[in-house]
Amino acid sequence: MNRIVQGDNLNILQAMAAESVDLIYVDPPFNTGKRQARKQIKTIRDEAGDRVGFGGFRYRTEILEQQNGGQGYRDSFDDFLGFLRPRLVEAHRILSATGSLFFHIDYREVHYCKVMLDEIFGRECFQNEIIWAYDYGARATKRWPAKHDNILWYSKDPKQYTFNLNESDRIPYMAPGLVGAKKAARGKTPTDVWWHTIVSPTGKEKTGYATQKPLGILERIVRVHSNPNDTVLDFFAGSGTTGAAAAKHGRSFVMIDESATAVAVMEKRLVAFSPRREDSPPPAVRKPKRRAPASQRSRQ
Repeated sequence: MNRIVQGDNLNILQAMAAESVDLIYVDPPFNTGKRQARKQIKTIRDEAGDRVGFGGFRYRTEILEQQNGGQGYRDSFDDFLGFLRPRLVEAHRILSATGSLFFHIDYREVHYCKVMLDEIFGRECFQNEIIWAYDYGARATKRWPAKHDNILWYSKDPKQYTFNLNESDRIPYMAPGLVGAKKAARGKTPTDVWWHTIVSPTGKEKTGYATQKPLGILERIVRVHSNPNDTVLDFFAGSGTTGAAAAKHGRSFVMIDESATAVAVMEKRLVAFSPRREDSPPPAVRKPKRRAPASQRSRQ
């Protein structure tokens, strides 16, 4: 059954059964120290405007201020690993015996996160560091521009895990003339460096959600690292790209996010797959037991 759950992901994970999901992909906050948000703009008819629009008229572009509660979040943590660790401990617990975790991060924290995941999963369960490389956006002039993210792949078991390489999409040869027409037409399987564009700001895939990841990246992970009818979990679900990839390829999904904006985006995006909408109740507050009066206590 497909599910979208709103609430604190730690509480929700702790309530899930052990070995109940087959693949986990998470794209947590990156601890950039910034607020992550999509810019919102509006255009106003203005003969001195900065762009030409419909009918040849000129328009002025205005960037709207980000509203409180809008499509974004504060990406700054005093103890980033302290925030992540208990959630990843639960992720390890609920993974099936042949399941895998894909942990998406960037250069700022990847080395710290890898050491933590080595401790939780065991160094022998680390399988790959995948580099997602893209070439879009501003270029730094005082250092090499950072144009990649890091995706760490850990399996629950070091030797028994789902890996259906033949299900992967194929990519072009860089020198097709060296391999012959038949091989060139078929393409080759990817390596641990994945060249893939970001979500186009003007494309159909765009939901408007901050930090949305491309469907093509998630489809590759889902197709190779899970089987039809498996359950795929994302507990920093954001715009729901993981759910879209899972459902497209015949897997069930569980999407968890505490943001009402994220949940609204996912409900709209995944409506064709009839997800059940759930709200996680807050953790129960345990009242301290009242001590009986001294006269009523038994002597021991």
